[in-house]
Formats: sequence, structure tokens, C-alpha cells
Amino acid sequence: MKNRRKRRLMGEINVVPYIDVMLVLLIIFMVTAPLLTQGIQVELPKAAADPIDTGRNDEPLVLSVDAAGRLYLSIGDDEDAPIDAERVVSLASAVLRRKPDTPVLVKADQQVAYGRVVEAMVLLQEAGAEKVGFLTDPGQGARRRRPPA
Repeated sequence: MKNRRKRRLMGEINVVPYIDVMLVLLIIFMVTAPLLTQGIQVELPKAAADPIDTGRNDEPLVLSVDAAGRLYLSIGDDEDAPIDAERVVSLASAVLRRKPDTPVLVKADQQVAYGRVVEAMVLLQEAGAEKVGFLTDPGQGARRRRPPA
């Protein structure tokens, strides 16, 4: 008989492939998680807040929405003429490419549906605006702050 060595059975589990799979899954979740969040980042003004002085002389980019839902942009050939959504995105993106720190504001009529205002904000977001503010009239309907007791 030949001298046979008995093979000893290994009682350990090789975990290296499992670690590789876990790392791949971790990378997939890290990449896809930011894509799943939906929404628009907006800095909303507080009620009866004082105006904020930014210390800059930059003229803000203002997207206005009238009572009928038409859009007007504070730049371009004719600021008093309504423009379509594609034109809003192209003009706003041109301004934001030139001056990325330009303040971006939305001015909407009180009678405009909330959905139309959100659509206007999405257009500005598509143009590259990271923060969008609202223009308000503090003299009408604003609650006054009570002094501390």
C-alpha cells in the first residue's frame, strides 16, 4: 500500500468572498441613496423677519409668477413679457454660470396655486440654483413679534 496522507477536513468558513460582496453592496447603496431623495431645498423666510443685508451689490435673479401662472424673469430683452419654461431654464443657467453666487428669488402672486410655484422653483433648480428664496410683502398679513415677557 502506498503511504496515503489523510486529508484533514477544514472546519473554517472562508469569509473573504462575503466581505467582497458586502463592500460591493455598500458602494451601491452609497451611490444610489442620494439619488432617491426628492425635494427642493429652499430657504423660507420667517414671518415678519427683517430684511437680510448680504453686503453684496449683486442684483438678484427674480422669477415672477402672476395670478394666471405665467412666468417672468428679471433679465432678458423684455422683462414685462411672459416667457416659457425652456427660456427660463436657459436664461437662468446662463446667469448662474457667469455668476454662481447670484441670489435667486421667486415672487409669486397670492392667488397662484402652490403647484405652479413649485414648478417655477424646479425650473430654477434645473438651471443650477442651489438656494431659492421668496419675495414677500411684510406689510400685509405679517404677524408681529411679541416682546419677551
